[in-house]
Amino acid sequence: MSFFGKLKTKLFKSSSKLDEGLDAIVSEGGEDTPTSGVPPTPTPKPDVTPPPETPPPSEPDPVPQPPDAPVQPPAPEEVPEPDLPPQPIQPPKPDLPPRPNPTPATPPREAPQPSDPVPQPPSEAPPGPPVEVPPLSTPPGGAMALTDVPPARETMKPGLLDRLLKRETAPTELRRELDDDMLEQLEELLIQADMGVDTALRVTANIAEGRFGKKLSAREIKELLAGEVARIMEPVARPMPLYPTKPQVVLVVGVNGSGKTTTIGKLASQFRAAGKSVIIAAGDTFRAAAVEQLQVWGDRAGVPVLTAPEGSDPASLAFDAMTQAQAEGADLLMIDTAGRLQNRADLMEELAKIVRVIRKKDPDAPHNTLLVLDATTGQNALSQVKTFQELANVSGLVMTKLDGTAKGGVLVALADKFGLPIHAIGIGEQIDDLQAFDPEEFAAALTGTAA
Repeated sequence: MSFFGKLKTKLFKSSSKLDEGLDAIVSEGGEDTPTSGVPPTPTPKPDVTPPPETPPPSEPDPVPQPPDAPVQPPAPEEVPEPDLPPQPIQPPKPDLPPRPNPTPATPPREAPQPSDPVPQPPSEAPPGPPVEVPPLSTPPGGAMALTDVPPARETMKPGLLDRLLKRETAPTELRRELDDDMLEQLEELLIQADMGVDTALRVTANIAEGRFGKKLSAREIKELLAGEVARIMEPVARPMPLYPTKPQVVLVVGVNGSGKTTTIGKLASQFRAAGKSVIIAAGDTFRAAAVEQLQVWGDRAGVPVLTAPEGSDPASLAFDAMTQAQAEGADLLMIDTAGRLQNRADLMEELAKIVRVIRKKDPDAPHNTLLVLDATTGQNALSQVKTFQELANVSGLVMTKLDGTAKGGVLVALADKFGLPIHAIGIGEQIDDLQAFDPEEFAAALTGTAA
């Protein structure tokens, strides 16, 4: 799995997801409409032209019959004949004079002519295709008459023709009109994702420009939002620059628990893999666990770690580390510092002292000052950047612990407000969980449009 595949998986694992929030906004008050850009599937024409319908023959008025007259069946030619084998044609009998009938009897029934075929009941007919026999209806005069035979196409089951012709409907997508209510919900959702009020207003205004009053789907809104996020992040997505100066001093600062020590170990490992000689100075002399943790990472990366006794002056350690790095011709010197809150003036003054001391060895040092930010701190990261930038001249940012929150929007707010380069982001404790920042991949993962 790629790094940003992990990012999408982890970024939305443990809190309200931005993409689900966008789906909910569109679902509220949305309606199904044909998918844009996909024309409806045309209905194919039937290959067989239906036979023209002939009007039913008009029935003559029934002839009044005597009370005891037999019921006359309708003319056989009006009944659709089943497919029967041809009957032999019998020759007509010669005309003979009528013989007298001595015995009086009731008026004889009119027998069917021999030339006319006698209808056979369905059970006696030879095997053949089934034929629908229309029901009989009784007219008011008493004579039985066959109802009109409907065309064969009309006897199909409802929907059969559609299924035979494979008729398909156009795909639909849930859409909602982009109005003031929807924009307000979008702003609230982006603010909840730690994008900040100013950035959220600016992003929603850009989305609404030229689209207000139009119906948009959740997919379209996600794509528009991803485009806006990528546009904001594009100018700040830059890797940490490397200079020909030896040693290039990299000072790593941040508040307590932001992930400075882990970030130094990962960066040192990557620079070492790129062929650079690296030295680490464990400047957090107030926390014994920080030194031990940094030594573990140094062993993994094959990088030496310089330490000092617990409680020593970190500025003195930084000066000694620069002297050794210059003597060995190291490419990079990475200096860890103790975590300090941005509202503690005494601790921030201690950081300023480290900067003054290392500049005695190199007036341009530190060449890079990386501020490590914890993504779970939310909007508090804005005040951290402001304070550290004023005191230590921060040159770039590293955002860690994106796997612990879905509120990665704070990175968008930082880029929009400060414009500082974002060198890397981290989503875990593994060595490959810290990578260079890619704005398009991050925007896709943040909005849920990544494949």
